[in-house]
Amino acid sequence: MNRKGKLYFRYGTMGSAKTALLLTTAYNFEERGMRYVCLKPIVDTREKTNVIHSRIGIQRECRWIYHESDLYEMAQQMFEETMAVIDWFLVDEAQFLTASQVDQLARIVDDFGSNVICYGLRTDFRSCLFEGSRRLFEIADTIDEIKSTCTCGRKTIINARMDSNGDFVEEGQQVEIGGDDRYIAVCRKCWRNKRIEQSYRSVLPFRELE
Repeated sequence: MNRKGKLYFRYGTMGSAKTALLLTTAYNFEERGMRYVCLKPIVDTREKTNVIHSRIGIQRECRWIYHESDLYEMAQQMFEETMAVIDWFLVDEAQFLTASQVDQLARIVDDFGSNVICYGLRTDFRSCLFEGSRRLFEIADTIDEIKSTCTCGRKTIINARMDSNGDFVEEGQQVEIGGDDRYIAVCRKCWRNKRIEQSYRSVLPFRELE
């Protein structure tokens, strides 16, 4: 097959407009008559409709990716349904993919010549790589950072998880669904300083008792 596709990984912190970029890309493909499909891991079981939606109010229909989904087989089925190879696969929340699913996306690129663009987070609230993101960093053809700015003016790096008091959480499950009331994107320095402040505050009452 002469078609030459690529596997792209475009990552950024929460609030960096990753989903909006995916949706505007889908709109541009549609305007140009290009064949595309939107995909998204179904980690938020509260979702009732198969759509990808951004904070700015735009949305697109998508196909769900389940933990057990074989994306290579899914692509083959789609090609049979449409009687043509799909030009572009746009994957939202790609950090929630398994390493095997990322490998399956790479096979779609290599075997069929389709292009796959994955949008997602790099790391979790503890600054550790997600499984899907790690594999994308290892095998993606092109890696791009979608940058956003911390309140201090530096580049955001950490997706900090907050409790009801606004303190940063350092323990818990890697995946916990939440919005602006639960997460905030900050730079590494602000993340570190906030944790130092919290650590000092936790020992202060004991010092006052001495």
